[in-house]
Amino acid sequence: MNDSNRPRRRRGFFAAVAAAAALPLLIASCSREAPQAKFNATDITGVDWGRGFELTDHNGRRRTLEEFRGKVVMLFFGYTSCPDACPLALAEMAEAVRRLGREGARVQGLFVTVDPQRDTPRVLASYVPVFHPAFLGLRGTPDETERVTKEFRIHYRADKAHGSHEGHYMVDHSTGILVFDARGGPRLYISQNGRSVERIVEDLERLLAS
Repeated sequence: MNDSNRPRRRRGFFAAVAAAAALPLLIASCSREAPQAKFNATDITGVDWGRGFELTDHNGRRRTLEEFRGKVVMLFFGYTSCPDACPLALAEMAEAVRRLGREGARVQGLFVTVDPQRDTPRVLASYVPVFHPAFLGLRGTPDETERVTKEFRIHYRADKAHGSHEGHYMVDHSTGILVFDARGGPRLYISQNGRSVERIVEDLERLLAS
């Protein structure tokens, strides 16, 4: 063997080892997914609930979640006699849509009543659009209401035993806003705690840009 070739072969050997060692890092770098957008709200991407609904809107038309694909959807469960949490949430949702300007047309606000006994289509029609003309009130039969609240993990309970008189009672219910992306997938849960219009707008902008 020619001794003069040994340093050259040695250098080639070490170069090959270095390249082999770097290969897994290179593959990992190439295959790594783009970093997920960080949201102000709780990210619920990938949950196995909140898959859909079939309810009647305040105009008497049957609606499904799939109909709104192509838009980001904000979904809130409440009732029109609610003294505080419901009007606050709808007002925040409406203001967030307005602040988005033209992009607001790509966001749909939905209000599902957990009090179908009192929230007739007529009542919903005179309540929900006051906050935003494009928002829809949705209603189901008692059985449909039970199914949809279970599907979307919403707690509610009518406290009729402590009503001041017949027909006047409070309904205890979840107060978070659920947000779905343009493909209809559940993405965010916006808790009432620490919620603000500014933070909602930021999250909607991130979803609209994705």
